[in-house]
Amino acid sequence: MIFDKDTAKKTAEVLLQINAIKLSPQEPFTWASGWKSPIYCDNRIVLSFPTIRNYIRETMGKYIEREYGKPDVIAGVATGAIGIGMLVAEYLGLPFIYVRPDAKGHGRKNQIEGFVESGQNVVVVEDLISTGKSSLNAVKALKEANINVKGMVAIFTYGFAIAEANFKEENIRLNTLSNYDNLLEEALDTNYISEKQLKTLSEWNTNPSEWNAI
Repeated sequence: MIFDKDTAKKTAEVLLQINAIKLSPQEPFTWASGWKSPIYCDNRIVLSFPTIRNYIRETMGKYIEREYGKPDVIAGVATGAIGIGMLVAEYLGLPFIYVRPDAKGHGRKNQIEGFVESGQNVVVVEDLISTGKSSLNAVKALKEANINVKGMVAIFTYGFAIAEANFKEENIRLNTLSNYDNLLEEALDTNYISEKQLKTLSEWNTNPSEWNAI
C-alpha cells in the first residue's frame, strides 16, 4: 500500500528521472527467476544522486514515524537496502542493522549484522518488492531472534498479487513510497512510454511468470 498519491507520483518521477527504473517493452529483461520482464528496477542508483537520496531518506523517515511510531532500530535487507536503510536510520537518529539472505558460513556466522536486543521494535527498510520472498526471509530471521517487526517500508513495489498474498500470510504490514500503477501513470504523462507500451506493461503485470514479449 502506498502512503499517499502525491508521494507515489513524486517518487515515480525521480526514479524515472535518474533511470533507476528502465522500461523496455520491445527488448525485455530476464530476471534471476527466469521471468521475462519489460521493466527493470535498480533503486541502488538512488545513492549516487544526493538530492534524490535525501528526498527518499527524509520521506521514508517521516512516514515511518507517522505510521509506525519511532522504532528502536532500523533494519535493512541486504544488499539492496543497506544504503537506504542506513540513511533512514541516520535521519531518525536510530541504530541500524542489516539482514543477510543466509547466515555467514564463517566467523560468527551471523545472519543479522549489527547490535539489536531481544524484544526491540524494528521497522524493516527494503528498496524493492517483487514477490516479497527475499524481504520476508529477512523478517523471518528477525522474528526467530525474538525481534518485534512492526512492519516494512520500501521505495517501490511491482504490486504483484503473490506479494500481497505473501505479506498477508505472514501478517506483515507493507507500505511503499510508490508502486507500479503510479509509475505507469507518470511514465505516460511524461511521454516516457506510449499508449501501446502502456498496454504491454499492464498485461505483463497481471501475469508476469507467463508473459512473453510479442
